[in-house]
Amino acid sequence: MQDYKFFSEVNQAFDKASAYTRFDKGLLEQMKACNDVLHITFPLEKDDGSIEVIHGYRVEHSHHKLPTKGGIRYSLTVNEDETMALAALMTYKCAVVDVPFGGAKGGVRIDRRNYSDAELERLTRRYAFQLSKKNFIGPGSDVPAPDYGTSSREMGWILDTYRQINSDIDAEGCVTGKPLNQGGIRGRTEATGRGVFFGIKEACSNAEDMKLLGLEKGIEGKTFVVQGLGNVGYHSALYMIEAGAKMIGVAEMDGSIYNENGIDLKELMEYKKEKGGIVGFEGIKTLPDNKAVLEVDCDILIPAALENQLNEKNAERIKAKIIGEAANGPTTSKAHEIIKDRGALIIPDNYLNAGGVTVSYFEWLKNIQHMRFGRMGKRFEENSFKKILLVIETISDRKFTDKELEFLAQGGGEKELVDSGLEETMVLAYNEINELRKVHGVDLRTAAFISAINKVGSMYEGMGIFP
Repeated sequence: MQDYKFFSEVNQAFDKASAYTRFDKGLLEQMKACNDVLHITFPLEKDDGSIEVIHGYRVEHSHHKLPTKGGIRYSLTVNEDETMALAALMTYKCAVVDVPFGGAKGGVRIDRRNYSDAELERLTRRYAFQLSKKNFIGPGSDVPAPDYGTSSREMGWILDTYRQINSDIDAEGCVTGKPLNQGGIRGRTEATGRGVFFGIKEACSNAEDMKLLGLEKGIEGKTFVVQGLGNVGYHSALYMIEAGAKMIGVAEMDGSIYNENGIDLKELMEYKKEKGGIVGFEGIKTLPDNKAVLEVDCDILIPAALENQLNEKNAERIKAKIIGEAANGPTTSKAHEIIKDRGALIIPDNYLNAGGVTVSYFEWLKNIQHMRFGRMGKRFEENSFKKILLVIETISDRKFTDKELEFLAQGGGEKELVDSGLEETMVLAYNEINELRKVHGVDLRTAAFISAINKVGSMYEGMGIFP
């Protein structure tokens, strides 16, 4: 859709929610505005010696808390409007899950498939240099992370470039989503998808809400469709399947597939790796285009690709009872109203995909504390648990095997603590916005914005900037 304005869509949702808050118009306008918008251009020398001009962006939406935080995406869709919208969503997302960052976002307008690894490295390092030169990166100012089209590899290049320019003891905290040997954290790769799973799981655990949808409590036995098998979509699907749900449809760039009896995720990923797509996967029905599967009858639909996927053109045909927005902005405001009025439960992006920034927060804390989680307490916990188990053996005549002792006495290492912290964050935040939903008689998206506006507005008031 040529007239689609992502930032306007975000602000429409903000305005709708602001009516349920106590803040005056001036403060609300300040909260919506982007504090800093950077558009940079720089030359890239291609492997053949030719020069290409690259466009990059970085937006810091809100400085009510520092550092600001948000991913960097490599995509041909990157532009100023998209980056501003995503930065704003990051502000509200961080507030909803009580992660103490302001929102930011960045991007480079390229199709990464058209560049060699060497070209991508030169491009990434030059982009990082420009961010550093303009003071748009640093552990206490602005902390990027991976997003669509980027990974831990690019984050490692950014860290190395930053370190060459800045002699900062906390330099590792300038970016998150890094490789483990460069200060990354266990559990970050799967964090967003894991958070999506925890959010959907918590929604499905509410028996009253599920009854209104005509569903049983819990994830087990529910059918779902996922759009996008990138990092987020894959891990969302993986954990849903492990919890007993059945994946019946998948959409990717090359098309969509459907099988009411279920699709084997492991075999599909192997096929995708070999063929470069999912169309033609043996024994599975191929649908007409890559959006057709979104319209099949299922319990849960997980859009995990890009924005503007559920819109007024297809909203009437969306049959899923639960929409779990794993992507940023997958549902337009008009589509939201159509789907909501049909009675579906929409679990919004400004809550559901907060798993990535939550674990990025843990990684950032690890970097500025210079100590991995679990180092101090893991062995102490294990020894304490073993003592308890030995007492149980004494009073019950029950002898534990070495394997049972190892399992039952396991202490919390970094991965276990990260997973526990992520689940706690997603569970508490869902119950908070679900309560706001019922108190105000609104949908979950509006409730999440109400939560965010209340928290960000209170911060501004506390800073003494506004009366």
